[in-house]
Parts: sequence; structure tokens; C-alpha cells
Amino acid sequence: MEKLRVGIIGTGGISNFHMAGYKILREKGEVEIVAGCDIDEEKVKRYIKKYDIPRYYTDCREMMEKEDLDIVSVCTWNAAHKDCTITALRGGANVICEKPMAMNAAEAEEMARVAKEEGKLLQIGFVRRFGNDAEIVSKFRDNGDLGDIYYAKATYLRRDGCPGGWFGDKKFSGGGPLIDLGVHVIDLVRYLAGNPKPVAAFGVTYDNIGCSRAEGGGVAWDKPEGDDYEFTVEDFASAMIKFDSGLTLSVEASFNLNIKQDVGNIEIFGTKAGVNLNPDIELYTDMAGQYVNVRPAGETALSFDGLFEREIFGFVNAVRGIEPCRAPAEDGVALMKILDAIYESAKVGHSVEIK
Repeated sequence: MEKLRVGIIGTGGISNFHMAGYKILREKGEVEIVAGCDIDEEKVKRYIKKYDIPRYYTDCREMMEKEDLDIVSVCTWNAAHKDCTITALRGGANVICEKPMAMNAAEAEEMARVAKEEGKLLQIGFVRRFGNDAEIVSKFRDNGDLGDIYYAKATYLRRDGCPGGWFGDKKFSGGGPLIDLGVHVIDLVRYLAGNPKPVAAFGVTYDNIGCSRAEGGGVAWDKPEGDDYEFTVEDFASAMIKFDSGLTLSVEASFNLNIKQDVGNIEIFGTKAGVNLNPDIELYTDMAGQYVNVRPAGETALSFDGLFEREIFGFVNAVRGIEPCRAPAEDGVALMKILDAIYESAKVGHSVEIK
């Protein structure tokens, strides 16, 4: 098997999770990690030393001109996703771009169009699709055990959990907890429901609390000293999303909210059964005229052990044509249309059609 040549654009925290997968594939002789790129030269120098990568660049265009790459991971801040992804695609590489796909749907559509023009794979970093819990619920769905899925609730709430830095600056992030956290649960519900087409959304956003606010006891990631970023995003968002299948999704996401503790939960309701993913999977249905709660044997809570590795393995296998891409660009575009509609709805005060 010919080794695939890998490059990394953006060497921040999330890139380390990508590297966990690539390292395993490198040890198996399936890939060669040849270059890393970051606009911060000292940062990328440390990165390539840590992972034994031979070359570094501070400009992704230069990297794509000088390196013959088969695969590129785009792990930059959100505002750079589009340009870095298109540069890599035009340079002949297949790309896995971290979520959210872009700053808005227009950027996402351009990225998808370029991938199609270049005949390259563009996968989006919807890592929850590779979770053990997603696999289990998908089996129940495919077996018909849930029936027609018509309603779902998804929450990703932090009491005191603003990432700080560029995550709170709209110029770099595109938004707050909705685009950073909500994207995970919105996409997962849509994936588990069979990827129906979104048709409308009503949303609200608030910035009443802001970034970090209290000492001790929280999980706030304070603004690093010396950062020039400003907190210009929402701290809480809520929305109702309607899909062409008849599914309605209620979603909530926060960086800061006056709740007892952080909450992450997904509930999906079908005509035959409901399913709860918090933390262990449990189905609610009726059998022999009795209401029953069914819990699959074994550990069914989402495990982060090997989660990102499975995502990278899946991407590489999709590039090789071994398996279909589990998170294609088209799904990233659909998600960005949902986010755009929610933010627009919050601005205009009424529901927004999604085309």
C-alpha cells in the first residue's frame, strides 16, 4: 500500500487529536507526515519537533506549492477554514476540515464547489458521528426500532466555560456557543435522524453574562495574558429547527449560564421508541402492553478513547476508496445553513426559511 503524504495546517489544540490518528497510521506504514504549517513560527517549530515532522511553513500556499500532499488537516481558527481548505484542495490534496466548516453557508458552498471541481474529498470534522453511541443508536434506527423520528432535544450547556482567546472574538470564530458547541449536537441529531433537509429555524441569542465571571469552582478558560481578542459573541443560544422529514429539533448551547452544573444531552423521539444518550443509552418503548425502559448491555456512554483516531482512520479509508465518507462537505453546508438561519432569526425576531 502506497503511503499517503500528510500535511497539517494550524497547530493548535485540536490538531493534536488529528495527529493521534495519523501517528498510529504512520507506525503502520500507511501515511507519512511530511509538513506542518502555522502563522506562528515558534509554535509550529515546537509542533514539528514534538511529532517528528521534517518541515514546517508559515504560509499554507507555500506548503502546497513545495510539498506533494495527498491529505491535509485544516485545524485553524474558523475564519481561516475556507481559504486554507481551498488552497489545499487546489494544491491537489484531500482535506479534512475541522468544524464548523466555515464562517457561513456561502463560504461552505464555495469550499464544497472547489472540492467537486478538483475531484477531491472534503470531509468535515463532525467527530461525534464516529462515537460508539452514534453507532449503537444508528443500529436501532436502521432496524426500525425507533419508528419515524419526529422530535428531538439537544443541549450543550456550560455554567462557566468560555474557551477565551479567539473563540470569543466573532472576527475569528463567527459566533459563540452555537457555532462552537451547538454544531456538535445539531449535527449528531441530524445524522441519527438520517440527515433530513433543514427547512426553517427560529432562534434567540443572548450576551447577558459574557466571558469568565467568577473565581474558583468553574471551568472557565480565562483570556490568556497578552491576547488582543475581544469577547464579541453570544454566551447563550436556543433554537427550534424544522426539517423536511417532519422532525423538529430543540437545541440549547451556552458558554455561561446560571445552571447548577454543565449539561450535555440528546433525546430523540420516534413513533415506536424514544432514546436518551445521557450518559448511557436508554430506550423508552412499550412491549406486551407494558411501558419498558431498555438499556443495552455493556458500556454505551460516549467514549473519547479512540474517538478522534476513528475519525482520521475513516477519512484516510475514504480517501483510499475503502469506505464512504461519513461526514461529507454537503452535510457541512447544510449545518452552516442551519447556523446562518438561527443567527438571522435571532437578529430579525422571527423564523427564517432555509433554502
